[in-house]
Amino acid sequence: MSLEFTASEMMSVTAARALTSDMTCFVGIGLPSEAANLARLTHAPEVTLIYESGTLQTRPDVLPLSIGDGELCESALTTVAVPEMFRYWLQGGHISVGFLGTAQIDRYANLNTTLIGDYREPKVRLPGGGGAPEIATNAKEVFITVKHSKRTFVKDVDFVTTVGFGRDGKARDNVPNIGRGPTVVITDLCILKPDPDSKELVVTSLHPNVTREDVIEATGWEIRFVESLETTPEPSAKELEVLRDLKARTNKHHAGQQ
Repeated sequence: MSLEFTASEMMSVTAARALTSDMTCFVGIGLPSEAANLARLTHAPEVTLIYESGTLQTRPDVLPLSIGDGELCESALTTVAVPEMFRYWLQGGHISVGFLGTAQIDRYANLNTTLIGDYREPKVRLPGGGGAPEIATNAKEVFITVKHSKRTFVKDVDFVTTVGFGRDGKARDNVPNIGRGPTVVITDLCILKPDPDSKELVVTSLHPNVTREDVIEATGWEIRFVESLETTPEPSAKELEVLRDLKARTNKHHAGQQ
């Protein structure tokens, strides 16, 4: 019997599976945090989660609303100063994966969390880069999880807050001491990876019940698919149960209910 699950659940479960117990992961708030904690509560119990506020080996019972959420500090092994977090942990090469979300992403996996529209007269101001530019530069690789739509998946981001592979796909070529950059983008429709040569994002796997047309319609450039296109494995009953429990606890907690 096939399990019932939503596109959002499919995305979180798939993103969680990208993490393993031997990884040290610098976690962004929102969808990355959901996926990282799902991994910790299922197949990767020893994964080390680090948040920008300086919390090391964090094991929250509910998902944080921000990096300043008390749950992160209370459930961490220890908390260090933010400069130490960036200077020693991140710039020192101790982070295996940076897990990021974004408002806009383009075909070369550049991320925009700064503004929508023209820089001098923006239509919308966004929260800004936070630690994402440093994470994308210094983590050994970057995972991105984001919902798939034409508004988010644009041919060229309005502003490069966080470099993926630059405007031409060559920003990381011959640059010393820099991570590999984005290695996978996981959405509620599919999995994308950078082409080994051009660095343009291509679809490598479609989620169950998703068609090529669905992805084409939700992408702001002429998206390509690999020849040996795969179907992403469905979530298991255990993964769905743990994810739903986590979200229910989180919603109850943030609504002020114990």
